Amino acid sequence: MNASELKEFLDEKVILYNNPNFIETDPIQIPHRFETKEDIEIAAFLTATIAWGNRKMIINNASKMMTLMGNSPYDFVMNHNEHQLEELNGFVHRTFNSVDFQTFIIGLKNIYTNHNGLEAVFASTEKTMQENISEFKRLFFEIPHSNRTTKHISDPLQGSAAKRINMFLRWMVRQDNCGVDFGIWKSISPSKLSCPLDVHSGNVARKLNLLTRKQNDAKALSELDTNLKSLDQNDPVKYDFALFGLGVFEGF
Repeated sequence: MNASELKEFLDEKVILYNNPNFIETDPIQIPHRFETKEDIEIAAFLTATIAWGNRKMIINNASKMMTLMGNSPYDFVMNHNEHQLEELNGFVHRTFNSVDFQTFIIGLKNIYTNHNGLEAVFASTEKTMQENISEFKRLFFEIPHSNRTTKHISDPLQGSAAKRINMFLRWMVRQDNCGVDFGIWKSISPSKLSCPLDVHSGNVARKLNLLTRKQNDAKALSELDTNLKSLDQNDPVKYDFALFGLGVFEGF
């Protein structure tokens, strides 16, 4: 299909999947349980952090995280004590364990206490969003931490597609008016976002000639972003719904 046909095809798929029904089977349902900005963004960040593997398992374990924080994630981050951190012992999602969870709680407190919160760290207009992600990782691990925990935040400047954190940013920044993405970060333009590139979206993108690179890495993400921006320069990551939906729900 030509460029206009491809855009029409993908726009139809965006409409099909970018609606509240999408939430029922997606990890984004976890932050949708909350109403205040800080609760939403912390729930979203932690959920996105463990968003690999079986989706049902992701949702179950993210729900456990919220329960362990008393379903008040911001209050827990800012006011936890040592005993409450110890109560996180035993949590595990694949390779993300209780040590990682405890470190993330302390890292988040540092971000809110010393760097004006999650949105402020990502909102630098002088850098690309991928550079902001790299800087976020540096700031997040200013605290004492185990080297093993650093692998749970990807660094695009080290060649990663950073799928999970780009998904988190989509959730926070895109205002889709459809009740899925939150759009609560007003200081960042959706045009700066990158597609959360994973096996499903990558395979579909290659079949549609939106991506030629075989690896799902930072170079592939740059290529995909360029091609998606040619379809919609203001909101390129809306096509994540189309690529993901075609791959997961339609076996495209």
